[in-house]
Amino acid sequence: MRLITTFELATRNQTELAILFREAELAAICSESGSPERRNALANMENIQRRLRLTP
Repeated sequence: MRLITTFELATRNQTELAILFREAELAAICSESGSPERRNALANMENIQRRLRLTP
């Protein structure tokens, strides 16, 4: 999974963010522990959660 930038997340609505979160969650589950893919997925999940808290 590629790392999604905060700029990209800022252009998404809540529904799109929820979908991206689920995709990141699945990528984290399916990836090897400690792999770059898992690190990116976990970082994406954190960034998406942060963005969801800021989105009205």
